[in-house]
Amino acid sequence: CRSLAVALTNNKEHRTSEISVKELIVRRGQAFKLTLRLAPPFRPTFDQLTMTVVTEDWVFLPDEAERQEYVMNEHGIIYKGVDKYIDPTHWDFGQFEEDMVKICMKILDYNVKHKQDPADDVSARCNPIYVSRVVTCMINSENGGGILKGQWGMDFRGGVPPTHWSGSYAILKKWSNSVFSSVKYGQCWVYAAVMCSVMRLLGIPCRVVTNYQSAHDTNKNLTVDTYYADYGVREKESKDSVWNYHVWVEGWMRRPDLAKDGKYDGWQVLDPTPQEKSDGMFCCGPAPVSAIRNGDTHLKYDVPFVFAEVNADCITWLVKRDGSMVNIETDSIKIGQNISTKSVGTNDRMNITDSYKQKEVAESKRLHFFKFVTLKVSKPVDGEDVSLKLILNSDSSATRRLSISVAVQAMRFTGQPAGNILSEALEQELVNREMTAEVLFQNPGQEILRDCSLTLTGSGLFNGELITRLPDLLPNNRVRVKFHFVPYKSGDRTLLVDFDCASFRDIKKSCTVIVKP
Repeated sequence: CRSLAVALTNNKEHRTSEISVKELIVRRGQAFKLTLRLAPPFRPTFDQLTMTVVTEDWVFLPDEAERQEYVMNEHGIIYKGVDKYIDPTHWDFGQFEEDMVKICMKILDYNVKHKQDPADDVSARCNPIYVSRVVTCMINSENGGGILKGQWGMDFRGGVPPTHWSGSYAILKKWSNSVFSSVKYGQCWVYAAVMCSVMRLLGIPCRVVTNYQSAHDTNKNLTVDTYYADYGVREKESKDSVWNYHVWVEGWMRRPDLAKDGKYDGWQVLDPTPQEKSDGMFCCGPAPVSAIRNGDTHLKYDVPFVFAEVNADCITWLVKRDGSMVNIETDSIKIGQNISTKSVGTNDRMNITDSYKQKEVAESKRLHFFKFVTLKVSKPVDGEDVSLKLILNSDSSATRRLSISVAVQAMRFTGQPAGNILSEALEQELVNREMTAEVLFQNPGQEILRDCSLTLTGSGLFNGELITRLPDLLPNNRVRVKFHFVPYKSGDRTLLVDFDCASFRDIKKSCTVIVKP
């Protein structure tokens, strides 16, 4: 009982009581109470007791509002879409859910370095630089035993599409319960969100960041290269690519390993999505944001790779018959647009592009032998044809053979969603008291919706996911589902609802539930 009381007192003072009141969990750099029982009794004249306490904290954020946002907040927003149509998606980090401490300790214990030398690994865990790098390795499955298996195709057999997930806890719990079998499937925003949850549980301030027009530089030359032949526009293969968006995390920590004057302290890029190997492992970071902005690409870890993601030049090359190449276009401003994260204390979007990049002033050059201008695209209407009018002007007197590829991606946020979800919490909003909520979904289309399901999640409201199978939904009909749950934590909680069917995937809605003590 006495040890339980000590844990309760310390956890409240260290603001870890959200995690547990049964286990002692204290934060770095803060005093705590400790009761020692000695047998035989301590004799001050003859006995000596020495304790060493390290008070320096490399991850301490001085601003209280930022600590609440980047360590304590269990709810977040992840930005997806394209740079002209940014799509906010609510996410439940759930870092203080049941067994999260044990799960995160399993993550650290299951990493390759711990298996190779447990003593060395454990002794290094006081260093957030080391810990954050280990976590980037463990979030993905490419290093063996990691949490998430990636899938960028359309075959999601044996798992669920990445769009299914609305929170981290269900993923982490499934990984832990399955004896470390990777959870299927994830993509960049899922990797980043799960890592953010782990980092916040470990007390390292963390936020999710989205980079639009994100470059993937495979050959480390800080450019994205596209090749054309001189007898037409046949494209030569290049492994470089540009993603419409890419999501990573930033962790806040000091970097005395890079500079003693604190020049590189602060936000550090950490990317758990497996792209390129770093020191033989699929991991990335921590790379100081300040180093990326200043172009200090000689620094560890992975600064050149992240610099290219936000700052690479897109170069188009004309490949001649003799194998020589001519630079026919350089675009210095396309890459790294609207770099975004959630604001502190609100659900507004914060544009942090200036923290990554110097102000750019550049003129985009066109291909010297042709150019094209899109004049008009008709308004997309579900079930109707879309017309595209294209005018092509050649700057050359020679006859050219031109092939044009048009890629179309349908996105909910460019128009009305395929259905309407309304979730409304009812009257009783007390902790440990049953609540009733209602979800309404209407089918506005002209086909029957089959294989329908509803997934509910929310830290403090549900322990993991609640999945309900629904009957087929006829055109213009609606389904109304009432469900009961018992909130087990007070405060502002976020209820997330996901509707899924065979015709379209994962329509999401969220609402705030205020749970009183």
